[in-house]
Amino acid sequence: MRAIVVRHYRTESNAHHLIMGWGDAPPADNWEVDLGYVDRLLRRRQIAFDAVYSSALGRAQHTACYYGEKRGIPLARVEPDLNEIDYGCLRGHCKEWVADHYPQYKNDPDYVYPDGESFRQMQQRSVSALLGIAEQHPAHTLLIVAHAGVIRGLVCHFLGLDLGGHLKVKISHRYIGDFRLREGVCDYYDELGNRSGFAREGGVALPWRRGETAFAPATQTSTPRPSASVGSLATELLQPG
Repeated sequence: MRAIVVRHYRTESNAHHLIMGWGDAPPADNWEVDLGYVDRLLRRRQIAFDAVYSSALGRAQHTACYYGEKRGIPLARVEPDLNEIDYGCLRGHCKEWVADHYPQYKNDPDYVYPDGESFRQMQQRSVSALLGIAEQHPAHTLLIVAHAGVIRGLVCHFLGLDLGGHLKVKISHRYIGDFRLREGVCDYYDELGNRSGFAREGGVALPWRRGETAFAPATQTSTPRPSASVGSLATELLQPG
């Protein structure tokens, strides 16, 4: 299976540095610029999708519908185990406040947030979900809309990286991850949109292939892909309910 994994649109909570977790928020101003950028890159590469999947959270479902409707795939398939980490009672708090009061925040992958879960638990369920999807679509190309935490967990698992050391890796709303899965193993990984922190600061050499070194030599620097201009988009997105 080829899984093209993207992040949901930018929300008001993202813009104001608020914890969302299993909550939701309306799209931020100019949300369509990021989605338009991703859409144009996918079209340039002529990637055709057999199905579109998303987490059960509104921001991911609406993003999935945006891409799906442009490709004649109006109904996105919902997978709750692709949800972002459940921060429990910390939902809605400012990220800076959480970092000050909970030193485990994005430092300890096994810390279970009050009334929520740990990053490790989130990683385990999301990896299991993607492998289950791969079993259903062994020869298909899928678009999967997920979240920054989920994407970090997937990359760490399939590339054999330490989760605890990569909880703060930046994942842009223009990220496009290209995972090639076969019999439960990722043989190939690349990033087709804005490079993540794995490639920019983490030193992951792209494209990554199983059997080759996961990290670039210390003297090698990754060159960001050039940005593409985005034309006006007429499609309107429903506000999350």
